[in-house]
Amino acid sequence: MSQNPDDFTDDEDILTCIVQEEDHDARLDKMLAQRFPDFSRSRLKALILEGAVSLDGVRCTDPSCKVKKEMVLAVTVPPPVDGIPEAENIPLEILYEDDALLVVNKQVGLVVHPGAGHYTGTLVNALLYHCGDSLSGIGGVRRPGIVHRLDKDTSGLMVVAKSDQAHQALSAQLADRTLGRHYKAVVWGVPLRKGFIDQPIGRHAGNRLKMSVNHKNGREAGTHYQLGQSYHGTVSLVDCWLESGRTHQVRVHMAFIKHPLLGDTLYGQQRNSGESALKKAGYEPDVIAEILAFPRQALHAWRMGFIHPLSGEEMFFEAPLPEDLTRLLSLL
Repeated sequence: MSQNPDDFTDDEDILTCIVQEEDHDARLDKMLAQRFPDFSRSRLKALILEGAVSLDGVRCTDPSCKVKKEMVLAVTVPPPVDGIPEAENIPLEILYEDDALLVVNKQVGLVVHPGAGHYTGTLVNALLYHCGDSLSGIGGVRRPGIVHRLDKDTSGLMVVAKSDQAHQALSAQLADRTLGRHYKAVVWGVPLRKGFIDQPIGRHAGNRLKMSVNHKNGREAGTHYQLGQSYHGTVSLVDCWLESGRTHQVRVHMAFIKHPLLGDTLYGQQRNSGESALKKAGYEPDVIAEILAFPRQALHAWRMGFIHPLSGEEMFFEAPLPEDLTRLLSLL
C-alpha cells in the first residue's frame, strides 16, 4: 500500500473500464495490462500499490486481487513529467534520519514535488541531493520517497521514506490513521471549544483549483479541532487533527464551519470583513495592516506520530511555530 490517492495533482487522467465476463476472476494487474496496453504491467502494478486504482469506488492496493464481472475499475494516472528531477542543494531542516526514513520540517514556500510550473526547487529535488540513491522509488519518478504532502505555503512536519519497505508501511499507517498529524491553524472568529467536522471533500464544481464540501462526489473526510486561544474574540489559535488526508482538508473544513484560516486567499473571508472585526476589537491601524498582510494560510503541521516501519517503535516529533506565525500571534 502506498500513497493516498488524494495526494495526486489536479491534472491527472482517470482511465475506467468494466470487467467483462472473460476477465472474471483474473488478477487485477494482468487484466489492466490487457485493457490498457499503453502501460506496462510493472507500471500498472506500481499504480495499484500507490493506491491509484479503485474497484467499484473502493481503493485496491493488491495487484493479485481477483476482479469480478461487471466491476467498474478506475485508474488515476499522474501526468507525465519532462525528464527526471535533478538533485539540488536546497537547505532542509532534518529532525531525524536513519536508513529507513527521515523527518523534515518543511519551510514555507517549498513545493513538495515537481509539477506544472514547479519543475525545480522542490522538496524532491532537495531530497535527491541529500539522500542520493537511498530514496524510495515506489512513489514514481516525480515523487520518490513522498508518503504525504503539505501545500506549498503550509509549513511543518513531513516523513519521507528511504526504502520501499518503509514507504509501503508508512503509507499503510497513513491509510489506517495510525500515522497521526496535528496542525496549528489561526482562524477568524472563535469556534466551539472542540468539535468534529465530518463532511466529504471533493473538487469544487466551478473552480478546479479549489476543493469543497461535496456530498455528491466527495470522499469521506473528518477533522477534529480544539480551541487553543482566542484573541479578543476576533481570531483564534486552533489545534486540528485528521481522520483522513484530503487535499486542503483543514482549510476547507474550517471555512465550512465559518472559521476560515487567516491569510487563506483561496478559502478565506473578504479583507473588509477581517478589517472590520479587527477594528471592532480595538487593534491599532498599523497592527491591523500587518495582520491583514500575512502572506499565506496560517497553517503549520506541528506534531506527528507513527510506528517505525522496521523497529516497531512509536515515534513522535514536534516542530515549533515558524517565525512568521510567532510574529502573527504576538501582534494578536
